[in-house]
Amino acid sequence: MTAFRSTALAALGLAAFLVFWEAMPRLGLINPAFLPPPSTIPAAFLREIELGVWGEAVWSSLSHYVVGLVAGAGAGIGLGLLSGMFSGFEAFTAWIVRLLRPIPGLAWVPFAIIWFGVQPSAAVFIIAIGVFWIVFFATQGAVRGVDRDLVEVARAFGFRSPWARLTKILLPAATPGILVGLRTALGQAWMAVVAAEIFGVPGVGARMMQASSLLSTDIVVVYMLTMAGLYGLFDTGFVALQGWLLRWRA
Repeated sequence: MTAFRSTALAALGLAAFLVFWEAMPRLGLINPAFLPPPSTIPAAFLREIELGVWGEAVWSSLSHYVVGLVAGAGAGIGLGLLSGMFSGFEAFTAWIVRLLRPIPGLAWVPFAIIWFGVQPSAAVFIIAIGVFWIVFFATQGAVRGVDRDLVEVARAFGFRSPWARLTKILLPAATPGILVGLRTALGQAWMAVVAAEIFGVPGVGARMMQASSLLSTDIVVVYMLTMAGLYGLFDTGFVALQGWLLRWRA
C-alpha cells in the first residue's frame, strides 16, 4: 500500500467519523447537551481564546506537565539504573516496589492535598507518581537486558568501576529501552494532568470540570482536543529526538 493511499484512507476514515458524530445530535439520536456536534467546537474554541481562558489553562497545565514529567522520569531513571545495576539494591527494594506499585495515582490525591494543599505542587506530585513507575521499570528492564558479555569485555579492558560500566556500556546499550519508557510516560503524564487538576488546581482539567458542571460539553470537547493536540506535538518532537539520539543504529 502506497503512502498516498494510506494517507487518503486515513483522511477518509476521519471524515466518516466526523460526519457520523455530526449526524447523531443533528438527527436527535443524542441530546446535543450531552454530545455537541463537531461543527460547534470551533466557535467554542474562539470564545475561550477571546476570554483569555484557553491560554491561561493551557499554560498552567503545561507547567504542571513538564515539571511532573521531568521529576518523575528523573527519579525513575535514577532508581531504575540502580536497581538494574545492583542486584542487592533490587532485592532491598523488592517488597517496597510490590507494595507501592499497585496503588493508582488517584489514590494519592488526598495525600497530595494534605501535604501540598490545592497548589500546583500537588498536581506536579500526582503527575510525577504516574510517570515514575513506567520509567522505573523500563529503565530497570533495559539495564537488565544488556548482554552480560559486553559487561565482561568492559571489565577486561579496565572499565571496572560502576561509573565506568554505566557510562561506557550499560547506559548506551540500555538507551533504546529507556526511550521507549519515556515515550510511554509522555502520554501517561497527560492522562495524569486531568486527574491532578480535578480537585481545583488551575489548568485544563479544572476548566473541563467547571464546564461539565454547567453542561457546556462543547467547552469540554475543546480541551479534550487541546490535550490531544499537545500530546501529538510532544510525541512528534520526542520521536525526532529519539531518532537523533539513536542515529548510530542506522
